[in-house]
Parts: sequence; C-alpha cells; structure tokens
Amino acid sequence: MRISVIIPTKDAGKILYRLLTSLINQSLKPDQLIIIDSSSKDNTVKIASEFKADIIQIKEEEFDHGRTRNLGASVATGDILIFMTQDAIPENEKTLESLIAPLCEPSVGAVYARQIPRDDSNPVEKYFRLFNYPAYRMVKEINGKYDVRKFFFSDVCSAIRRSVFKDIGGFPEDTIMNEDMLLAVKLLKKGYKIVYEPNAKVYHSHNYSFPLLFKRYFDIGVFMSRNRWIKDLSKVEKEGIKYFFGLVRFLIREKKWIWIPYAILDTSVRFSGYRIGLMEKYIPLKIKKKISLNKNFWRKAYVRETDSP
Repeated sequence: MRISVIIPTKDAGKILYRLLTSLINQSLKPDQLIIIDSSSKDNTVKIASEFKADIIQIKEEEFDHGRTRNLGASVATGDILIFMTQDAIPENEKTLESLIAPLCEPSVGAVYARQIPRDDSNPVEKYFRLFNYPAYRMVKEINGKYDVRKFFFSDVCSAIRRSVFKDIGGFPEDTIMNEDMLLAVKLLKKGYKIVYEPNAKVYHSHNYSFPLLFKRYFDIGVFMSRNRWIKDLSKVEKEGIKYFFGLVRFLIREKKWIWIPYAILDTSVRFSGYRIGLMEKYIPLKIKKKISLNKNFWRKAYVRETDSP
C-alpha cells in the first residue's frame, strides 16, 4: 500500500528538518510527503523542497484545522493517509510501521499514536501525556453506547485508509479545534473501529505558558459550547478531579513536591479557561478574538454545531 504523509506547517524551521529526516529513515518509508504551509517566514518551504515534498502554500488567514488537512488529502496519492503535526518526531524507525499495522483489519478505520513527552518537559506536562497516552492498547467502538472517552483521537500522528476518509467526508471544517475528535465521531457513527496503538510513538509535548494554556482551554470550552451533545456525554468536573489527584500523586511519587503549587495553578488556569469558553455566546467578539488561540476562527465568526447521534 502506498503511504502519503500530510503535515500542516507554519515557521517549522529546524524541527521540520528533524521530522522529515526521521520519516525518510523509517522502516516503512512514505511514498509521498505533503506540506501545507501557512505563509511561513522562515526556511520551512526550502527545507520541504529539499526533501522533494509536494508543497501547497496558503495564506496564514486561510488556515483551518479541518479544511487545511482536507486540502492535503485532496492531492494525496496514497492508499493510507498519515496526518502529523510539524513538531511530532517519531521515537524510532518503526513508528509508521506500527501505526498502520492495525489497518490490516478491515473493521479498523483509523489509528493514532502514543505521545511521549520530550526531555525538556516539565513534570506537569509529563503527567498530562502519560494520563492521555497510556502504555496499553485500546480499541474503540460504539456498540450502541456513546461515551466521550471513545471520541478521544489525535491527529498529531494518526493513520486512516484513504477510502475510509472519503467515505466519512474527511475532517469537519470551520471548527475552532478538536477536528480530530469530530473525525472520530464520524468514524464511530459509520461503524468503524478506532485503535490507539502505543507501539507507535512520537515525541510531542508543550510547556505552555499560563496565558497560552488559558487560551487553549478557552477554545476547548468554545468547542464544547458549540457541540453540546458531546459535552453532555462528558463529566468534565469529575474527570478534572481525577486528573488533578492523579497529578499530585505522580509528583509525590517522583519526589517533585515543589511542583505541586504549580500544578494547582496549572489546573486552575485550564478549568477557568474552559468554563469561560462555555459561556462564549455572552462574550463580545472583540474580546473572544483576544483570549482565543485560534484567531482565524473569529475572523470568520463561524457558528456551527455538529449533529447529535
């Protein structure tokens, strides 16, 4: 099967060089590299050209999480589409091989990889990755029961058969974020299974500043506000408490007690951003633009809700 790797970029610089070098050295090499670049001001396009990638250039303001990835998929020639972000670096040379292996089962629609925190990650970020990306394999299907945990899916490093991608209509467009979660919803509603494959590993983590963390979780709140049926399936407060106490136990076990005050502040910022995002319809557009991470969404002021099951 031919493999196309699709990567949206913006000022990717040296990290893109590392990613593309790693990809061409995989045991299962991609047949096509597709870069959709949002008007980078550095040498991103030059680096992509050196690796003979197919390059699509768009204006910065045209970037949309779903639409941009769909654009990349529209020029893909592979039977398997692998979606990655510019800062996800394969942990070893068998990452792609492990990632697509579950797709040999016809009932599996898509697979996503485990995210390993980088060495420079702070203890709180390390726990966040361990919490969301455990060491055990998961197979998700609806079986008549909707559960928001089944919708968790990440296109930081994921694979989907092109025929399946076309069957479900690709990524949803004009959503502030979580386009990958909505893709998972479409897959599961069509009867496909989703596999979380921990043997496919990429280094990916962020030491967000508190202002950036607030903006990210504000956007998550906006997403949930506009997809109420997904929010109604979730128990955010309960999961948040579970996460926080798990984090504190992790810090104690790792003898990182000094990070507990930071963890309290970190969790508070996430929760406050999320709660304010849920109330976004009462917030003036001018303010939403300032406190959101995804400025493009507000430039077009989309009003979109997904259909409930």
